[in-house]
Amino acid sequence: MPHLEKSHTIQSTYPNYLLLIKNILAMNVKFKAHLFIFSLFFCYNLSAQEIVKGDFKNENPQSSYVPSFDMDATDKPVKNVILMIGDGMGLAHICSGMYANQGQLTTTNLKTCGFVRTQSANKFTTDSAASGTAYSTGKKTKNGALGMDENNQVIPNLPEKLSGYGYISGIVTTDNLDGATPAAFFAHQPERGMSKEIWADLPNSKLTFFSAGSYELFEKQAPNVQKEIKKEFTIIEEPNDKAIKKSKKLGYLPTKSKTASVNENRGDFLPSTTQMAIDYLSSRSTNGFFLMVEGARIDKSAHSNDYSAVVREVLDFDKAVEAAIRFAEKDGNTLVIISADHETGALALRDGNIKEGKMKAMFVSKGHTPIMVPLFAYGPQSKLFGGVQENSDVSNKILQLLAK
Repeated sequence: MPHLEKSHTIQSTYPNYLLLIKNILAMNVKFKAHLFIFSLFFCYNLSAQEIVKGDFKNENPQSSYVPSFDMDATDKPVKNVILMIGDGMGLAHICSGMYANQGQLTTTNLKTCGFVRTQSANKFTTDSAASGTAYSTGKKTKNGALGMDENNQVIPNLPEKLSGYGYISGIVTTDNLDGATPAAFFAHQPERGMSKEIWADLPNSKLTFFSAGSYELFEKQAPNVQKEIKKEFTIIEEPNDKAIKKSKKLGYLPTKSKTASVNENRGDFLPSTTQMAIDYLSSRSTNGFFLMVEGARIDKSAHSNDYSAVVREVLDFDKAVEAAIRFAEKDGNTLVIISADHETGALALRDGNIKEGKMKAMFVSKGHTPIMVPLFAYGPQSKLFGGVQENSDVSNKILQLLAK
């Protein structure tokens, strides 16, 4: 292939494409043909990565909570851990929520922060199953696997490990219970799509509390699976103080699905159910508890490149964070960790106005990316979670703190 002079250098931007065509015409015929084929491939790939722009204006800013930090980053023993996962929530997603909320979030009011590397055992860009398993087990696995390693061998999860030390555990999510992230904390299946098998793992799990999706999905499971689940858990469709009080283990599956976007009138399900889970577990634990809370719709909104929904989901997730931080502040023995399983959408901010709550952004992808995700922590021992770490490290540090 002939040497390309500086005037013939191909640059990866659309404005230079016309110059590229002009240069092609000035070259010899054979090289013209080769380069023309390349240019068609080049432009196809650019069009496949179409940039999607989005705007948002926050008409109703919400308050944020600033704790006292009296017990933050101390060496005091940890009794309870609340792990909060904003599915797909990268730094730009958090910045979007913060700037649109007049520069404040409860999450960003915290002092301890770091970053998490999310690569799976077999892919540079993880999926939720592999990252969820890393958070739940402390070991990396292949994409698609839930609570199993690359050879389909079972890996014990945090609820299972901690039960041996007298801890009880729970999960809350705006996804269905068989969604990859929540399932990683109780199921052991080689593929995330094995919904029936995931539900069948629930009765034998070490969960004391769960809330997700809807009762309608539960009713679609095999009769024997429903029977086994009801044998282990009191299942409620609406908050019921009497049933809650009598139960030894509780499953809250709303009559009306809560997996819809907060834009579609999901209401305060995530923050209110986070509070329900905290109240339930703290009232029944002697040694302490572990709770995983997932804001699942941040990811789904980013997959759709729906910027308005992304910001609203981040704000809703931050309300759940506030419930956890307020409890930790009052309790004094609770560590709260806020992070994500991966980034979704390759989101970037274009402009904004903090005072007016206006934001302009753009997505460069409709999928996951390998970008590191932020981590925030509050409570005793929070300093262990600063800096850059693997998602699997977070799980191992939690176990290190509680398994004493």
